[in-house]
Amino acid sequence: MRSYGQYCAIAKSLDLVGDRWTLLIVRELLLSGPRRYTDLRNALPGVATNLLAARLRELEDAGILRSESAPPPVATTLYALTERGAALEPVLRELGRWGVPMMAAGPAADDHFRSHWLSFPVSEFLSDRDPDSPPLAIELRAGEDPVTVEVRDGAVHLEPGPAADPGLVLEASPHVILGLFAGALDLAGARARGLRTRGDAALLGRVRPEAV
Repeated sequence: MRSYGQYCAIAKSLDLVGDRWTLLIVRELLLSGPRRYTDLRNALPGVATNLLAARLRELEDAGILRSESAPPPVATTLYALTERGAALEPVLRELGRWGVPMMAAGPAADDHFRSHWLSFPVSEFLSDRDPDSPPLAIELRAGEDPVTVEVRDGAVHLEPGPAADPGLVLEASPHVILGLFAGALDLAGARARGLRTRGDAALLGRVRPEAV
């Protein structure tokens, strides 16, 4: 691990987390909790296996993550963030917020996408505007695997997998879903760009800042 050799808190931080792929590994562990090596490799398209292994070793040596043995029947090594590693969450949230304008033009032709990466826009842009109402599930189909926005008791979060009984299903490209959640697109504009809905589209008004 290279060092900038500067007595500066920013430089010292970048000594540990400034290398390529490092913060994306932290992102995956923040979003999904403890992961197997194969889970991390699949969630990080483009990373070389030897580089991922090296980054995991470096992060463990730095006290940012720890490896632990999962009990049977899994019986494999799991990687999890330490308290020190979890403290990077606000840093990643600020980076995500800062990076949203760069996504406005849409993905490049060779950009990869994983459905659980929608966790950031869901937590950043959506809120439960009617916490006294019954729980609501909104299923999103924006990638290979569906995910579900769970709205309950004033909280909004993303869960992997389809909803058991969705009040609304949204199917579109990640770019359109992000635009809809961020308020850059209204419902009509999103539909004009390919959004398909099933269920009561008015339910979006419960979680979006603006009525649809």
